Amino acid sequence: MIQTIAFAINPNAGNGKSLKIAKLLSEMLNEKLIHHQLFTDDWPATFEDFTDVWIIGGDGTLNYFLNHYPSIQLPLVIFKGGTGNDFAWKLYGSSSIKEQFDQVIKATPKVVDAAICNDVLFMNGVGIGFDGNILQSMKAIRFIGGHLGYYLAVLKEIVTFKECSFKIYSNCLISDDKYLLVMINNSSRTGGGFHVSPKASVNDGLLDLVTAKPLSVLNRFFYLPRIEKGNHLKLSFVEHITGEQFTIECEKELPAQLDGEFIKAKRFSFSVLKDKYLFRY
Repeated sequence: MIQTIAFAINPNAGNGKSLKIAKLLSEMLNEKLIHHQLFTDDWPATFEDFTDVWIIGGDGTLNYFLNHYPSIQLPLVIFKGGTGNDFAWKLYGSSSIKEQFDQVIKATPKVVDAAICNDVLFMNGVGIGFDGNILQSMKAIRFIGGHLGYYLAVLKEIVTFKECSFKIYSNCLISDDKYLLVMINNSSRTGGGFHVSPKASVNDGLLDLVTAKPLSVLNRFFYLPRIEKGNHLKLSFVEHITGEQFTIECEKELPAQLDGEFIKAKRFSFSVLKDKYLFRY
């Protein structure tokens, strides 16, 4: 039962959107006489005095929270206060803040898988190479916001990106080839609306590997809408594999995005963490 809620707020998320959401949620909790406390810049060392934690921000805020409190066992909620909000969409769909509040206030906590890449926790997914290059256009994404900003960055990379060689292992070598896309996902959506891994589930104990072979610039533009809508898994140049562990070796050090956060490596090791966290949804 929800008794005392801590709000972990990223005041910079969504250009101040998270603070407005926190104010609205606080008013609704006051009506129900549920005790709560808001934390913005200074989050506590632990949340042991609370029964639940509500996180307000985007995928990056959730990633920051879990990597700072990796062993937290309290029920969590993530409200859409960022730019992409892909993991929140996975749990709550297109619900309004009021609809989500009504849902989570009476929801029983459910287990959700997490994953780890090179000792960093993630909930949504990791994109290597192409996706990492897109993240380097963060000024456009942050300034414009959400799906549109991501889309513009994608269009730039479609024209300029050059495929790299990857060796991909899952217990044994399963591929040694050049790829346009290499993504490992725990959830199904990225970039504020691109359904790159539409079959991914957050509670199946598996990670989803989605790769795409090299394409001409013209074909990249042609197939982008299908990838955006999640209608690409049966295309001849796309491969989709599930597993508990993957290792990806790159021909050189490459940029990558991890839940919208920038990382860089030549070797990426992935493992699923089944039933790692509790979420109300």
